[in-house]
Amino acid sequence: MRGLWLVLIAAMSVAQNAAAQVLPFDALKGWQQDSHDQALAVFLQSCARLTEPEWQPICAFGKQAAKDSKSAKAFFEMMFRPVQIGAPPALFTGYYEPELKGARSRGGRFQYPIYARPKDLVDGQPYLDRATIENGALRGRGLELAWLDDPVDVFFLHIQGSGRIILPNGAVMRVGYAGRNGFEYRSVGQYLLRQGALAENELSASAIQSYVRRNPAQGARVLNQNPSYVFFREIKDLDKDTGPIGAMSLPITAHRSIAVDPAHVPLGAPVWVEKDGANPIQRLMIAQDTGGAIKGAQRADIFFGTGQKAGLAAGNLRDGGRMVQLLPIDLAYSMASGS
Repeated sequence: MRGLWLVLIAAMSVAQNAAAQVLPFDALKGWQQDSHDQALAVFLQSCARLTEPEWQPICAFGKQAAKDSKSAKAFFEMMFRPVQIGAPPALFTGYYEPELKGARSRGGRFQYPIYARPKDLVDGQPYLDRATIENGALRGRGLELAWLDDPVDVFFLHIQGSGRIILPNGAVMRVGYAGRNGFEYRSVGQYLLRQGALAENELSASAIQSYVRRNPAQGARVLNQNPSYVFFREIKDLDKDTGPIGAMSLPITAHRSIAVDPAHVPLGAPVWVEKDGANPIQRLMIAQDTGGAIKGAQRADIFFGTGQKAGLAAGNLRDGGRMVQLLPIDLAYSMASGS
């Protein structure tokens, strides 16, 4: 008898009318050259959340395979089948964990708050939109978690969903996603394209940041075109070498974790990424996170790590390619047959 996980994913496939095609592993460009042991280590972290019966033997066998790095590739080929769901080209973008300057209390240059989750926020229901919050609707409620020195940094912290705040005494405060206001994400980059403020070949996170900083009054109105607003929580006792916490309540890993649309890609599943563009990527990654702008079966955000270098790489990424999910064998064939 199939577990809830199999039934849920099969139902999603039918509801979305997404074509599913089982592929051989040799159809995955670059499969032979990947470091499968790195992907296996990240996948095994997800096993802490994969409690359905179908995953238990896979995770148990994966733990045995991890004892010998040469067994990782055979593990994936034995326990999974590649399934392409939806039609390429995919759209790949990047995200990262920013390092920002801030303080726990308002003062001096630290004038721009990030907020903790309000008690009256209900997941999935519209709350206050970005413009309303920016105009002071939450002031005086004791929700200010920290204060930053740049409103543009606040906005892009919302986009990334987590960050490290360098406090005046040099200590590091780590913050992570705690909820959002129920409004759909709208791309300010696309808005600037429609307004003619940026050209298609100029579009990047750094270009948007530069535009807003050069035009502060107009820039504030531009940022408010995205009504979605993110609330944060402080994350304590997280090792400095550990990545931020993703949607599975587990740390994510640079260049191996991706954010996906869970309506199309099950969290915890391995996903083969073939990213085109100037710096091609052919790598097995694990679906461990989500994002407001990540919609569709061929859509993913690649996590690049922490800090400025990671931010530059992530902010300039906007490439096509293909995503292929690795699914348990029975599920792979049942989805392809539509049963």
